[in-house]
Amino acid sequence: MTDDIWATVADQFADKAYASVKGLVRTYVMHQQLLEHLPAPPATVLDIGGGAGHQSFPLAQAGYDVTLLDSSPAMLDKARQRLQRLPAEVQRRVTLLQADGENADEAVGGQRFAAVLCHGVLGYLEQPGPLVDQLCRCAAPGGVVSIMTGNPKAAAVRPALERRWDDALASFDAKQGMGVLGLPGRDYTVEEVSELIQSRGVRPLDWYGVWLFVDWLDFSGAELDPTDAKQVEATAAVELEASRRDPYRHLSRVFHLVGRKGPA
Repeated sequence: MTDDIWATVADQFADKAYASVKGLVRTYVMHQQLLEHLPAPPATVLDIGGGAGHQSFPLAQAGYDVTLLDSSPAMLDKARQRLQRLPAEVQRRVTLLQADGENADEAVGGQRFAAVLCHGVLGYLEQPGPLVDQLCRCAAPGGVVSIMTGNPKAAAVRPALERRWDDALASFDAKQGMGVLGLPGRDYTVEEVSELIQSRGVRPLDWYGVWLFVDWLDFSGAELDPTDAKQVEATAAVELEASRRDPYRHLSRVFHLVGRKGPA
């Protein structure tokens, strides 16, 4: 059995999940949300658990200096393959590092970043504190910390749409479940994650939903064509608007929390 638990899902993650309408919508919506808070390029960005670079490579294309850190050799191989397809000037703005998120500060040599991203990682940890310590430590004074993780307040939606009524009833108070890649995970509320970063000197600024209607359509078996650019663009526009509004953001499959570190 391999020590790299992500090796078995790297292809599904990099080549399939992000190439779907849901993947395209997630990348677009979160990119727009990030741009509302990031300083102008060429600010430095650290993407902890950045996988194949789907969220941070667009930032490099926009002029940011990106360091992608991931513990999985398989995911980093995918990142290298994707990076090689980008223009040379973009490649020069990206550094790939293999390390555990809990050791990020050491891995980056104590560098402090204008923004630290951690998307889709927290939910796979039973104890998120050590990782959150690193996220907040690696952010420069005044820097942005961006966390995306599962939303337990919407946990009953999927089983209900799949007509698994007993599972839906049990999901209202559940904190553990199966993630989008078929790996077990744990969900933390916006309030819980906000408290985690605030206790480490990072003030929550705002939070957004990610995946609402597109997620429900997927669960209900509707066909979503990622090659239909016009339809994907329209879907993403609706999802972005829903991500900022109540009550829609509360019903999103995952949420995106953005905070800012205080002065030194």
